Amino acid sequence: MTDNEVRQLILDIIHDIAPDEDLSDVKPDVRLREQLDLDSMDFLDIVMELRKRHKIEVPEEDYMQLATLDGCVAYLGPKFAAIGSSAA
Repeated sequence: MTDNEVRQLILDIIHDIAPDEDLSDVKPDVRLREQLDLDSMDFLDIVMELRKRHKIEVPEEDYMQLATLDGCVAYLGPKFAAIGSSAA
């Protein structure tokens, strides 16, 4: 999965959780909660959706790595690659 695909996947999850948010101008290096009206429950919903949709577990100690869109891509990219290689 490419970085752009991971980025879009995260934006899709955010859209499902907070459909009224404008995601057209999300800055990749700014904390998501500073840009969008997301609270801690919304963030937990993102983590739960990653697990439900993609079987990716994010331990609580790693949550801060998902604070920005770039952080999500850096953290999740290798996890998706591992899933892809194990499915082959």
